[in-house]
Amino acid sequence: MSSLTQKLEGLLGEVNGHGAEDLLDKAINKYFAERIAMVSSFGTESAVLLHLVASVNPATPILFIDTGKLFPETLDYLHTLQQLLHLENLTILAPSRADLSREDPEGILWQQNPDKCCEIRKVLPLAKAIAPYDAWISGRKQYQAVTRAGIGVAEEKNGKIKINPIARWTPEDIAAYTEAHNLPEHPLKADGYLSVGCVPCTAKPSIDGDARSGRWAGQEKTECGIHYMI
Repeated sequence: MSSLTQKLEGLLGEVNGHGAEDLLDKAINKYFAERIAMVSSFGTESAVLLHLVASVNPATPILFIDTGKLFPETLDYLHTLQQLLHLENLTILAPSRADLSREDPEGILWQQNPDKCCEIRKVLPLAKAIAPYDAWISGRKQYQAVTRAGIGVAEEKNGKIKINPIARWTPEDIAAYTEAHNLPEHPLKADGYLSVGCVPCTAKPSIDGDARSGRWAGQEKTECGIHYMI
Protein backbone atom coordinates (compact mmCIF):
# COMPACT_ATOMS: atom_id res chain seq x y z
CA MET A 1 0.00 0.00 0.00
CA SER A 2 1.42 3.38 -0.99
CA SER A 3 1.87 6.19 1.53
CA LEU A 4 -0.79 8.23 -0.27
CA THR A 5 -3.27 5.37 0.00
CA GLN A 6 -2.50 5.07 3.70
CA LYS A 7 -3.07 8.78 4.20
CA LEU A 8 -6.35 8.61 2.29
CA GLU A 9 -7.58 5.71 4.40
CA GLY A 10 -6.49 7.48 7.58
CA LEU A 11 -8.26 10.66 6.54
CA LEU A 12 -11.49 8.91 5.62
CA GLY A 13 -11.44 6.85 8.81
CA GLU A 14 -10.93 9.90 10.99
CA VAL A 15 -13.62 12.09 9.41
CA ASN A 16 -16.21 9.40 8.71
CA GLY A 17 -19.63 10.97 9.27
CA HIS A 18 -18.20 14.42 9.91
CA GLY A 19 -18.81 17.52 7.81
CA ALA A 20 -16.90 19.28 5.04
CA GLU A 21 -15.06 21.64 7.38
CA ASP A 22 -13.63 18.79 9.44
CA LEU A 23 -12.60 16.95 6.28
CA LEU A 24 -10.80 20.05 5.04
CA ASP A 25 -9.18 20.70 8.40
CA LYS A 26 -7.71 17.21 8.60
CA ALA A 27 -6.68 17.15 4.94
CA ILE A 28 -5.07 20.60 4.91
CA ASN A 29 -3.58 20.81 8.39
CA LYS A 30 -2.72 17.18 9.12
CA TYR A 31 -2.61 14.52 6.42
CA PHE A 32 -1.39 16.67 3.52
CA ALA A 33 0.03 19.67 5.34
CA GLU A 34 1.88 21.95 2.90
CA ARG A 35 1.31 19.35 0.16
CA ILE A 36 -2.24 20.26 -0.84
CA ALA A 37 -3.80 22.97 -3.00
CA MET A 38 -7.30 24.01 -3.96
CA VAL A 39 -8.30 24.40 -7.60
CA SER A 40 -11.08 26.94 -8.14
CA SER A 41 -12.83 28.24 -11.23
CA PHE A 42 -14.34 31.15 -9.25
CA GLY A 43 -17.59 30.07 -10.85
CA THR A 44 -21.19 30.37 -9.71
CA GLU A 45 -20.81 28.16 -6.62
CA SER A 46 -17.14 28.66 -5.82
CA ALA A 47 -17.58 31.06 -2.91
CA VAL A 48 -18.80 28.32 -0.57
CA LEU A 49 -15.75 26.10 -0.85
CA LEU A 50 -13.37 29.05 -0.91
CA HIS A 51 -14.95 30.28 2.33
CA LEU A 52 -14.62 26.82 3.90
CA VAL A 53 -10.97 26.52 2.91
CA ALA A 54 -10.15 30.05 4.08
CA SER A 55 -11.83 29.31 7.41
CA VAL A 56 -9.64 26.24 7.91
CA ASN A 57 -6.37 27.72 6.67
CA PRO A 58 -6.26 31.01 4.69
CA ALA A 59 -2.70 30.22 3.54
CA THR A 60 -3.87 27.22 1.52
CA PRO A 61 -2.63 27.56 -2.07
CA ILE A 62 -5.48 28.43 -4.46
CA LEU A 63 -4.92 27.70 -8.15
CA PHE A 64 -7.01 29.50 -10.77
CA ILE A 65 -6.69 29.09 -14.53
CA ASP A 66 -7.19 32.18 -16.65
CA THR A 67 -7.75 30.57 -20.03
CA GLY A 68 -7.81 33.88 -21.88
CA LYS A 69 -11.43 33.19 -22.82
CA LEU A 70 -13.19 33.87 -19.52
CA PHE A 71 -16.07 36.22 -18.82
CA PRO A 72 -14.90 39.58 -17.42
CA GLU A 73 -17.43 39.00 -14.64
CA THR A 74 -15.49 35.92 -13.52
CA LEU A 75 -12.26 37.89 -13.19
CA ASP A 76 -14.11 40.62 -11.27
CA TYR A 77 -15.58 37.94 -9.00
CA LEU A 78 -12.12 36.52 -8.35
CA HIS A 79 -10.85 39.88 -7.09
CA THR A 80 -13.99 40.39 -4.99
CA LEU A 81 -13.61 37.04 -3.24
CA GLN A 82 -9.85 37.36 -2.89
CA GLN A 83 -10.31 40.55 -0.90
CA LEU A 84 -13.40 39.44 1.03
CA LEU A 85 -12.00 36.07 2.11
CA HIS A 86 -8.40 37.29 2.55
CA LEU A 87 -7.05 34.56 0.30
CA GLU A 88 -3.34 34.76 1.03
CA ASN A 89 -1.93 32.36 -1.54
CA LEU A 90 -3.76 32.73 -4.85
CA THR A 91 -1.92 31.82 -8.04
CA ILE A 92 -3.34 32.71 -11.45
CA LEU A 93 -2.24 30.23 -14.11
CA ALA A 94 -2.23 30.80 -17.86
CA PRO A 95 -1.74 28.65 -20.94
CA SER A 96 1.71 28.47 -22.50
CA ARG A 97 2.28 31.18 -25.09
CA ALA A 98 4.21 28.67 -27.17
CA ASP A 99 1.28 26.24 -27.11
CA LEU A 100 -1.17 28.97 -28.08
CA SER A 101 1.06 30.21 -30.87
CA ARG A 102 1.52 26.71 -32.25
CA GLU A 103 -1.95 25.23 -31.74
CA ASP A 104 -4.34 28.20 -31.62
CA PRO A 105 -2.77 31.21 -33.33
CA GLU A 106 -6.15 32.66 -34.33
CA GLY A 107 -7.87 31.91 -31.01
CA ILE A 108 -10.65 29.82 -32.58
CA LEU A 109 -9.50 26.31 -31.72
CA TRP A 110 -12.62 25.98 -29.55
CA GLN A 111 -14.67 25.89 -32.76
CA GLN A 112 -12.62 23.17 -34.43
CA ASN A 113 -11.40 21.01 -31.55
CA PRO A 114 -12.82 21.94 -28.13
CA ASP A 115 -11.04 19.05 -26.41
CA LYS A 116 -7.66 20.27 -27.66
CA CYS A 117 -8.57 23.82 -26.70
CA CYS A 118 -9.33 22.72 -23.14
CA GLU A 119 -6.14 20.69 -23.02
CA ILE A 120 -3.99 23.67 -23.96
CA ARG A 121 -5.82 26.31 -21.98
CA LYS A 122 -6.77 24.32 -18.85
CA VAL A 123 -5.34 20.84 -18.46
CA LEU A 124 -1.68 21.47 -19.27
CA PRO A 125 -1.30 24.63 -17.13
CA LEU A 126 -2.96 22.94 -14.17
CA ALA A 127 -1.02 19.69 -14.55
CA LYS A 128 2.23 21.64 -14.33
CA ALA A 129 1.09 23.70 -11.33
CA ILE A 130 -0.36 20.76 -9.41
CA ALA A 131 2.69 18.52 -9.91
CA PRO A 132 4.44 19.43 -6.61
CA TYR A 133 1.36 18.59 -4.51
CA ASP A 134 0.20 15.24 -3.17
CA ALA A 135 -3.46 16.26 -2.98
CA TRP A 136 -5.86 18.83 -4.34
CA ILE A 137 -9.29 20.12 -3.45
CA SER A 138 -12.14 20.23 -5.95
CA GLY A 139 -15.60 21.80 -5.76
CA ARG A 140 -17.36 19.06 -7.74
CA LYS A 141 -20.82 18.06 -6.56
CA GLN A 142 -22.91 15.00 -7.34
CA TYR A 143 -26.00 16.94 -8.41
CA GLN A 144 -24.20 18.97 -11.06
CA ALA A 145 -24.29 16.33 -13.79
CA VAL A 146 -24.76 12.63 -14.45
CA THR A 147 -21.02 12.35 -14.97
CA ARG A 148 -20.46 13.51 -11.37
CA ALA A 149 -23.26 11.60 -9.65
CA GLY A 150 -20.96 8.91 -8.27
CA ILE A 151 -18.10 10.97 -6.86
CA GLY A 152 -17.17 10.61 -3.20
CA VAL A 153 -15.63 13.06 -0.75
CA ALA A 154 -12.10 11.81 -1.42
CA GLU A 155 -10.43 9.56 -3.96
CA GLU A 156 -7.04 8.50 -5.24
CA LYS A 157 -6.51 9.17 -8.92
CA ASN A 158 -3.53 9.52 -11.22
CA GLY A 159 -1.08 9.40 -8.34
CA LYS A 160 -2.76 12.12 -6.28
CA ILE A 161 -5.52 12.41 -3.71
CA LYS A 162 -8.50 14.47 -4.77
CA ILE A 163 -10.67 15.92 -2.02
CA ASN A 164 -14.29 16.76 -2.88
CA PRO A 165 -15.55 18.17 0.44
CA ILE A 166 -19.00 19.24 -0.75
CA ALA A 167 -19.62 16.38 -3.19
CA ARG A 168 -22.83 15.38 -1.40
CA TRP A 169 -24.18 18.87 -0.83
CA THR A 170 -27.45 19.81 -2.51
CA PRO A 171 -28.33 23.12 -4.20
CA GLU A 172 -30.27 23.94 -1.04
CA ASP A 173 -27.14 23.34 1.07
CA ILE A 174 -25.15 25.67 -1.17
CA ALA A 175 -27.84 28.36 -1.00
CA ALA A 176 -28.17 28.07 2.78
CA TYR A 177 -24.41 28.34 3.36
CA THR A 178 -24.16 31.28 0.97
CA GLU A 179 -26.92 33.12 2.81
CA ALA A 180 -25.65 32.22 6.29
CA HIS A 181 -22.22 33.66 5.56
CA ASN A 182 -23.43 36.54 3.39
CA LEU A 183 -21.32 35.48 0.44
CA PRO A 184 -21.65 37.38 -2.85
CA GLU A 185 -22.83 35.39 -5.85
CA HIS A 186 -21.18 35.32 -9.24
CA PRO A 187 -22.52 38.31 -11.24
CA LEU A 188 -23.80 36.05 -14.02
CA LYS A 189 -25.90 33.85 -11.75
CA ALA A 190 -28.64 36.46 -11.58
CA ASP A 191 -28.81 36.27 -15.38
CA GLY A 192 -29.55 32.54 -15.25
CA TYR A 193 -26.09 31.03 -15.64
CA LEU A 194 -25.70 28.07 -13.26
CA SER A 195 -22.25 27.00 -14.44
CA VAL A 196 -19.75 29.39 -15.99
CA GLY A 197 -16.62 28.56 -17.96
CA CYS A 198 -15.13 30.15 -21.07
CA VAL A 199 -17.30 32.60 -23.02
CA PRO A 200 -17.50 30.64 -26.30
CA CYS A 201 -18.48 27.40 -24.58
CA THR A 202 -20.93 28.65 -21.95
CA ALA A 203 -24.66 29.18 -22.30
CA LYS A 204 -27.59 29.27 -19.92
CA PRO A 205 -28.72 25.73 -18.96
CA SER A 206 -31.58 24.13 -20.84
CA ILE A 207 -34.97 24.08 -19.14
CA ASP A 208 -34.88 20.33 -18.54
CA GLY A 209 -31.11 20.01 -18.17
CA ASP A 210 -28.80 19.79 -15.18
CA ALA A 211 -26.71 22.64 -13.81
CA ARG A 212 -23.96 22.03 -16.35
CA SER A 213 -26.17 21.60 -19.42
CA GLY A 214 -25.09 25.02 -20.65
CA ARG A 215 -21.47 23.95 -20.89
CA TRP A 216 -20.53 22.91 -24.45
CA ALA A 217 -24.27 22.94 -25.21
CA GLY A 218 -25.23 20.82 -28.20
CA GLN A 219 -22.05 18.76 -28.01
CA GLU A 220 -21.25 15.38 -26.50
CA LYS A 221 -18.51 17.05 -24.49
CA THR A 222 -19.42 17.57 -20.82
CA GLU A 223 -16.08 18.13 -19.07
CA CYS A 224 -12.94 20.13 -19.84
CA GLY A 225 -10.76 17.12 -19.05
CA ILE A 226 -9.14 18.25 -15.82
CA HIS A 227 -10.95 15.67 -13.72
CA TYR A 228 -10.16 12.86 -16.15
CA MET A 229 -6.51 13.62 -16.75
CA ILE A 230 -5.26 14.97 -13.42
